[in-house]
Amino acid sequence: MTDLRTVVSEIAQEMAGRSERGTVAHYIPELACVDPARFGIAVMLADGTQIAAGDCDEPFSIQSVSKVFTLTLALGKVGDGLWRSVGREPSGNAFNSIVQLEQEQGRPRNPFINAGALVVTDTILSGHQPREALGEILRFLHFITGDDGIGIDEAVAASEKQTGYRNAALANYMKSFGVLDNPVAHVLGVYFHHCAIAMSCRQLASATRYLAFLGRNPDTGHSVISVERARRINALMLTCGHYDGSGEFAFRVGLPGKSGVGGGIIAVVPGIASVAVWSPGLDPVGNSRLGTEALEMLARRMHWSVFG
Repeated sequence: MTDLRTVVSEIAQEMAGRSERGTVAHYIPELACVDPARFGIAVMLADGTQIAAGDCDEPFSIQSVSKVFTLTLALGKVGDGLWRSVGREPSGNAFNSIVQLEQEQGRPRNPFINAGALVVTDTILSGHQPREALGEILRFLHFITGDDGIGIDEAVAASEKQTGYRNAALANYMKSFGVLDNPVAHVLGVYFHHCAIAMSCRQLASATRYLAFLGRNPDTGHSVISVERARRINALMLTCGHYDGSGEFAFRVGLPGKSGVGGGIIAVVPGIASVAVWSPGLDPVGNSRLGTEALEMLARRMHWSVFG
């Protein structure tokens, strides 16, 4: 049997020697300052064992990885009614594209592109002040990880607000169609802040575990979400979790996953493990270049794939 510890260590060593590392997200000033030489990986198994290497304890801005957790919360709040406002299909366009919104009367293709995530954020915000909505998101992360130290990088949030013109355009456009219920400024504020949550690979692998084990925390046996909902979130991660690179990721890695422009990627090996990798350099569609390569290597060497 292939030894997971050896595989994780070898992947970290191999990634450390790579010269082609992609390009950091320069359009968000705080992310442009991150060292592209960083690489971390963490794998968490059913019994709580964590196998990690590299910069696995270094907090980083999780960015769009947060959309998995906000989707979980929104579905818990309004159930399948959420799908009246956001679709479940791959977009085939850039994550911040406005073109499809015009063609489809302001209804985003899926909850993981920026427009869809703004709708999800609007759902969580309804009935709350922005600070309360952010508190709910953080409490959920604290609950699923058992780690109350997870918080928001305020410098990144401010940086996103200063440069978030595209997201403001998306939100205002959807508001014109009546898709958003809350004030645009409030939706954007909560969105920028939950994208600016800082977590390490170890924390992210822990946070993702409920999706690897049928919606349950395997430590306690307590249900986080229903089995059906966990399966559906995993399906959306597989088909839509990497923007217009989702098909390529499914082809190369074969696992449900979600990326963020901070360089983080989470992945789910159903019934076996949850995984988080981080490398700040991105490929042309906004996914971590070395993170994707590392997950491809891990899946291949451990024979992990939802396709058998």
